[in-house]
Amino acid sequence: MDNTVSPMNTAEAPAAVNLDSADYYINRHLSLMNFNLRVLEQAFNESYPLLERFQFLLIFSSNMDEFFEIRMAGLKRQISFSRETIIDGMRPQDVLKQLSVICHEAFDRQYRLLNEIMLPRLAAERVRFLARSQWPPQVRDWARDYFRSQIMPVISPIGLDPAHPFPRLVNKSLNFIVSLEGKDAFGRESGLAIVPAPRSLPRLIRIPDNLCQDGDNFVFLSSLIHAHMDDLFPGMSATGCYQFRITRDADLDLNAAEVEDIARALRGELHSRRFGSAVRLEVSSRCPDDLIAFLLEEYNLGEDEVYRMEGPLNLRRMMELLKLLNRPDLAWPPFTPTLPKAMKDNPNLFELIGREDILLHHPFQSFTPIIDLLRQAARDPNVLSIKMTLYRTGSTSEVVNALLEAARAGTEVTVVIEIRARFDEEENLQLASSLQEAGAVVTYGVVGYKTHAKALLIVRRERGVMKRYCHLGTGNYHPGNARLYTDYSLLTADPDLCHDVHKIFQQLTGMGRAEQIQKLASAPFTLRKNLIKFIEAEAEAAKAGKPAHIIFKANALTDPKVIRALYGASNAGVRIDLIIRGMCCLRPGIAGVSENIEVRSIVGRFLEHSRVYYFLNAETRVYCSSADIMERNLSQRVEIAFPVSNPRLLARLRSDLQTYLSDNTQSWVLQPDGNYVLSRPGDDQPPCQAQQVLLEKLAN
Repeated sequence: MDNTVSPMNTAEAPAAVNLDSADYYINRHLSLMNFNLRVLEQAFNESYPLLERFQFLLIFSSNMDEFFEIRMAGLKRQISFSRETIIDGMRPQDVLKQLSVICHEAFDRQYRLLNEIMLPRLAAERVRFLARSQWPPQVRDWARDYFRSQIMPVISPIGLDPAHPFPRLVNKSLNFIVSLEGKDAFGRESGLAIVPAPRSLPRLIRIPDNLCQDGDNFVFLSSLIHAHMDDLFPGMSATGCYQFRITRDADLDLNAAEVEDIARALRGELHSRRFGSAVRLEVSSRCPDDLIAFLLEEYNLGEDEVYRMEGPLNLRRMMELLKLLNRPDLAWPPFTPTLPKAMKDNPNLFELIGREDILLHHPFQSFTPIIDLLRQAARDPNVLSIKMTLYRTGSTSEVVNALLEAARAGTEVTVVIEIRARFDEEENLQLASSLQEAGAVVTYGVVGYKTHAKALLIVRRERGVMKRYCHLGTGNYHPGNARLYTDYSLLTADPDLCHDVHKIFQQLTGMGRAEQIQKLASAPFTLRKNLIKFIEAEAEAAKAGKPAHIIFKANALTDPKVIRALYGASNAGVRIDLIIRGMCCLRPGIAGVSENIEVRSIVGRFLEHSRVYYFLNAETRVYCSSADIMERNLSQRVEIAFPVSNPRLLARLRSDLQTYLSDNTQSWVLQPDGNYVLSRPGDDQPPCQAQQVLLEKLAN
């Protein structure tokens, strides 16, 4: 394949451009890290309510845990196995070194924000975290009693000596390294001990209201353990006590082609995940250098892999605070997702969907219709079968309850569960067991291809004729996520679409050649080809002097073939707007290559998750999809892109996309050097916050 194009403006660029050049691609790991920095930036946003800013601070910690478990660990594996083929031209060791510098600076900034702004402002709002030095006598007495009755019975200190080598500590668990003086009952004086903080105990404990001034007062579990460390070593003295935490490689090493039972093999791998190779050491900034050196040697880590934290470790566990507080004045105003008017007037979803397609935009519009459709199907004697894909849903959700009810009632229920949904594997295994016990047929998709498509197909007998109804979505069947993520849902009885979905389920549960589908595009078979075909058609339109426009909204854009096609279209004069939340390997704004491409990332109250692909000149102009534009999604996953052809719904989607493109307060614009700049309204522009506009337009 020839990846050389001739630019339109030869005065600004050479006559031919090699689109394989590393100069035109951004490293995916650096790009993802840049997204995490944009998340952290939300915690600095003075316009957000205080608890929402605090939550973004904690989300950043959660994101970074996964970043080290998967991305940093993956880079270390690449170095170990000398796998260095990367489109952007950067060697893994160079990427790792650059990321280390960025991560150290980001964590320092995060903890400065926590200590200098967040905690003082929360205290001003009567939400306090009392350090040991702040405990009045009555709190000290309570803390001693609480430690002895609630913590000491479940804690297990481990002295280090030849009979007690360094313990195997669980991934991301909180631990203490303790220096000791004196001898124990056996005459031992090793001088060091490890104390794991019990994972079964809450990380935040509320102090009884009668012991403190008004407001909400909390103490950290780590403070309670630290304050009473001597109690764990009778007759000895703890001369130093320091928190530390190890992050391990948590990517599962499961070769699906080499196992006979994926579910059984996965259960074994889930245990191994807890004890993968170490990739990061977090430690209290007060920990002496000799103890840090001891831990680094124990975990075979280098100095650049230690992170000295000025405050409590594992900030993610502070999410418990949001459940312990009742302070709506410090949070976003609540809203009620709405229903389309037709749904309010007619509760019979089969009748309604049979009459017209329905497009829902979550979380602004309710996810309840999907649950209600399942419930109605479960209780309708005319429903003969329900087929559904599940990726992330929650093992006790209303979606699962409806499927269980249908299976127990004798309806043919077939569920394709993707048990390899990262970090939801254990829950999905439990879900599979529950459905099987209820009588549902459960399969795990296709070996070697992760099932990421979101589809529900219902077959109903109506006046002696079989009729199909389906739901297709860009997000997961998780009611909780549907209130936090932006996604689209299409409810339809279109015969061609439903027949296509039927064929995809046949591919997933049975065997045979891929059948021709009429309206859907699916990975790994046709989705990439169709995207490139539509991109090239837009380029041809531009060359013919017609208006040409492409808008992609996705979570990530890393696929080289699609990026090359977009570069070619830009070079032909197509205006291209990319709304890419996270990783983007395309480098915009390069003369003769990508000067007609603008890339923006929206980060705000809701996690932007919907995937929409718009082409001005395509026969069907808009597709919504479960797939991001990544190599894995287009080649190694089962994905669905579904057309939205109803003129009224098409107009809605175009309007939504334009709203996102008009955002000038939460929109970060990607620069040619790979950095992002936050949009600001011009002097003659009113502020536009896309998520708020959609909230006011669609929700109550």
